[in-house]
Amino acid sequence: MTTIKASCPVCGDVELKPAQLRLVVCSRADWSYYAFTCPTCRDEVRKPADEEIVALLVSGGVPAERWHVPAEAFEEKAGAAISYDDVLDFVLNLDRLDVEASSLFG
Repeated sequence: MTTIKASCPVCGDVELKPAQLRLVVCSRADWSYYAFTCPTCRDEVRKPADEEIVALLVSGGVPAERWHVPAEAFEEKAGAAISYDDVLDFVLNLDRLDVEASSLFG
């Protein structure tokens, strides 16, 4: 069985089985990563995975999860951020719409 050596920031080098690693390959390469729970300290460790690391982990038997970032995530956002008052107004309008809908269909 394949053993993969990884590094925990607390414990140093640890040995893992492929099933103990999670490999996420993103459509935007610099967002790809691998993660594991350190068998010694139980901390979750997450590290970036470039093309070389992805190839090594896949060849070692780690299944790759594909993640496609929607185009909307890269759109430029214009305007002010939503405020607490905006959210409150939205909720109050939902309540008003519920009352109107119940009077029509109620």
